[in-house]
Amino acid sequence: MSKIYQALEKAEKERAAELEKKLPPSVGPQEGEVSQGEVAGIGEVRLKPEVLEGGVARQDLVVYFEPNSLASEQFRKLRAHLLKLKIPEPPKTIMVTSATNGEGKSFVAANLAVGIANELHFQALLVDCDLRNPSLSKWFGLEEDRGLSDYLTGNGGPTEVILRTEMEKLSLLPAGKVPDNPTELIGSKRMEALVQELKLKSQERYVIFDSTPLLATTEPEVLSRWVDGIILVVRAGLTPRETIVQALKRIEKEKILGVVLNGLDFRTSALHSRYFGSDGYYYRYGYGQKGNGEKSGERTNRKGLLESLRSKLGLTGSAR
Repeated sequence: MSKIYQALEKAEKERAAELEKKLPPSVGPQEGEVSQGEVAGIGEVRLKPEVLEGGVARQDLVVYFEPNSLASEQFRKLRAHLLKLKIPEPPKTIMVTSATNGEGKSFVAANLAVGIANELHFQALLVDCDLRNPSLSKWFGLEEDRGLSDYLTGNGGPTEVILRTEMEKLSLLPAGKVPDNPTELIGSKRMEALVQELKLKSQERYVIFDSTPLLATTEPEVLSRWVDGIILVVRAGLTPRETIVQALKRIEKEKILGVVLNGLDFRTSALHSRYFGSDGYYYRYGYGQKGNGEKSGERTNRKGLLESLRSKLGLTGSAR
C-alpha cells in the first residue's frame, strides 16, 4: 500500500472520528419506525480503488471503467432523459426491475447510478433491494456484511450501512446479509419510511433501487408504490411479450419511466460486446453465446410494446 494511500486513509479516519463526536447519541428505533432525519448521514467507509480495479466490477461497471465506450454513451442518453423529466416533479427515487431473472436489471441500475454521479449537478445513491440474490456489493468489492437487511431489522444505523464509493458523488447501500424474510422486510413500515426520508433528502440526489424481478417475487410490487418512477429492463429476443405484459400488470402504469432493452448482438470487442449490439443502442448483459434460445419469431415486438406501455422515455434500444 502506498504512503499516499495510507495518508489518505488516515485523514479519512480522523475526519470520521471528528464527525462521530458531533453526532447525537443514538436511540434505538421503535418497531416499524424511522426517526426524522435518520438517513441523512452517509457512512465514512471508503471502497479501496485497488478492489474496484479487478474482478466482476471491471466487467460490469462499464460507465466507470469505459467512460468513452459506446455502452457508456447509451447510459448518458438514458440519464439525460431522466434528468429532464418533470411529472409533475423530477422522479428522484427510481426502481429498476425486470419481468424475470437474468435480464440485466442490476447492470442497468449500477451503471445508471454511476452515470448520474458523473453529472455535474447531482449525486446518486444506489440501493440493493434484492435481498434474495444481492450482487452490487460484490461489484464494488465488498463482503456481504452490513446493509439494508440489517438496517430494516434495527441492527445498523445509516452511518454504518450507507457507504461512500471512490466516486465522490456515488454512495452505496448494499443488501447486507440474506434474510429469511425478505418480503416482510421490504414491505415493512421501516422500509417505507426509509424511502420517504430519502425522497426528502433527494433535492440534489437520485436514489436508484435495484429490485427483484416482478414475476418472481412480490417485493417490487410493494416498493413500486413508494418510489417516483420505474424502469423496466427487458432482454431482447428472450423475454416473451406476454411475460412483459403480465409483469406490467403488477405495477402502476403511470410510474413507468421507460424500458431498457438488453441486446443480443456482438461487436468484435470482447468487453463492449457484452453490453450492446452492432448499432450501439442495445445493452447486453450476461456471458452466454449469441444465438442461445434465439429464434426469428421470438424477438420482442418493440413497436407494439411501446404503444402498450405509453412509455414516457421510449426505448433506449433501436428496432431491428
